[in-house]
Amino acid sequence: MQVPFELRRKLLQLEALYDIGRALSSLRPEGDLLEELMQRAISVLDATIGFAVSLDSESQLQHLYALGLAEGESVERVMATEPVKRVLAMRTPLSTTVVDFLGETGGAVLVAPLLAGDALLGAVGVVGKEERGPVSGSFVDDDLRFLASLATIGAAAIDNSRNFARLNRMRESLESENRSLRERMLREFSNRLMIGDSPEMQRVIDLVARVADSHANVLIRGESGTGKEMIARLVHGNSPRREKPFIALNCAALPETLLESELFGIERGVATGVEARPGKFELAQGGTVFLDEIGDIPMTLQAKLLRVLQEREIEKLGGRKKIKVDVRILAATHRPLEAMIEKGEFRQDLYYRLRVVEIVLPPLRARRQDIPKLVRYFLDKYGTREGRTDIRLAPEALEKILGYPFPGNVRELENLIEGAVALAVDPVIGAADLHLPDAKGGGGIEGFGENFPTLKELELRYVAKVLTETRGNMSQASRILGVDRKTVYRWRDALSQNRSFDEFSDIN
Repeated sequence: MQVPFELRRKLLQLEALYDIGRALSSLRPEGDLLEELMQRAISVLDATIGFAVSLDSESQLQHLYALGLAEGESVERVMATEPVKRVLAMRTPLSTTVVDFLGETGGAVLVAPLLAGDALLGAVGVVGKEERGPVSGSFVDDDLRFLASLATIGAAAIDNSRNFARLNRMRESLESENRSLRERMLREFSNRLMIGDSPEMQRVIDLVARVADSHANVLIRGESGTGKEMIARLVHGNSPRREKPFIALNCAALPETLLESELFGIERGVATGVEARPGKFELAQGGTVFLDEIGDIPMTLQAKLLRVLQEREIEKLGGRKKIKVDVRILAATHRPLEAMIEKGEFRQDLYYRLRVVEIVLPPLRARRQDIPKLVRYFLDKYGTREGRTDIRLAPEALEKILGYPFPGNVRELENLIEGAVALAVDPVIGAADLHLPDAKGGGGIEGFGENFPTLKELELRYVAKVLTETRGNMSQASRILGVDRKTVYRWRDALSQNRSFDEFSDIN
């Protein structure tokens, strides 16, 4: 039995709506969606001309796709045709007839608006019905309903595409803002440390840049006030884990029982009134744990920490369940761990697990050439805060600062300048405004004052001076000192690990 033409036409339209619904359900560029709408409208409705236009939020033309018009036909002329103008103004489907359409043979015209809620996104239309079926060259009501349905599906797809593009732009903007905030944070933490051009700090900066991208554990060594936590934050902030947490814990600030629960967490009911809580390793999942003053961790906890490093799992205090953790460990200390290992106060296996990469921060007295720049930075920082943008340091005040050994390092220098800015009456800070004890000795071998060094101390001074002048070149230093390179390496390690040796690391 032959299917009537009208029934076949309706079935074709339903199949087309189903196909277009599936085709437009995926996220695609807006231009592709419009072209798909135009092609479907022409093929199903047997039109000789088809077009699809989209508008932005201010009703300005976004895209135009047309078929059957003269090549090079202007966008403005399509938008200015009477049927398109009426549909965009009234926001309802239109069926009409025109004598000609932009210079082409006219005929029946169907135009439907692309509406997504209250938003007008554009229009889709066809012109000129091919002669098929009982009614030649004319569209019927079902054709207009089909085009309106097609426009509804297309508008939803275009709206989704625009929303996705908008969200993508927002995501990129937020990511850019996040990067800017992270970079600003890194600058806040690094400015005090990284200011200066001394070879010592350049080596530190280079090492931080190289180790940050890896997953290796890092041991950061240096005296108090040299910026060990800042270095740890710089390593984390430039690592693949930068989007994850950075959790810091001072191991010297807590007794053993509290330190264990802080590190590994605690189960509920271990003691009366104790609630379950996660430890630092759980909180830092996927990120970085910074263990400051690692040399002060008790031996019993050292074994548990070693297990974390080896097995990548923890067990809460009072718990029996093993919890997998994915963290990078950065540790810091000012203590001589090698001497502690010999005394049985620190595990050697833990030491090697932590010291995959070692970063040694020089004391401020070992990079005195950076002091003027650091002073200028702190003057600007605290002068701006106090509304004293004209604040500056008198030459004799700078000379006094340069002659002071700064046992508290950069932190002590910053506190000194902050206090001087806060108390200064005049824009120029003089030597009397600096609350520093008088420096003993001139810093050179002649300036001992009343503190005569031993012969061994003088020898160490000379070794430190040679290492400073040769900028760590072991071959050159060994030639000057008249010893082999292994001996120079041992002397260098002794100087970096013993604070009493560090006192003589800057000889002018």
